[in-house]
Amino acid sequence: MLSWVVRGTLPRIVLLLVGCLLIGLTGSAQAAAGSWSAQIPGMMVAMSDRASASQNASPPASINLQSGQLGRIQWQFQSPPGALLNAWLCHPEQCVALTGMRGSTTALAGQRANAPLYFRFALRPGQRPVRVQGLQMIVNYQ
Repeated sequence: MLSWVVRGTLPRIVLLLVGCLLIGLTGSAQAAAGSWSAQIPGMMVAMSDRASASQNASPPASINLQSGQLGRIQWQFQSPPGALLNAWLCHPEQCVALTGMRGSTTALAGQRANAPLYFRFALRPGQRPVRVQGLQMIVNYQ
């Protein structure tokens, strides 16, 4: 009656179950890929010698990003026609110069995904104060 236990069938079943359990645990430990988006209130930019920072954009509390890393980030903002601005997309660890009013970057890839992001703007010399609005970003993470 217990001959199948002795012959090795039970140890194989146990090994199979343990293997399945380990695969399941290691797969769930990895952060799931996804994205979140944010709209940030507009702001006045009044100085050329000092950058103005927008409000922070943070991932929704419902997303667990403890070990997540940033991937591609898409951004967009609007400024009045003819306004010349220097613009950056910032993470607490670094800022990246933006090349226009919309685009995407992977320059922050690998940074902590649970940290807030924000825009920074400065007027170019000789420019009058401007209102920047329509600040948006889509953040991909893994």
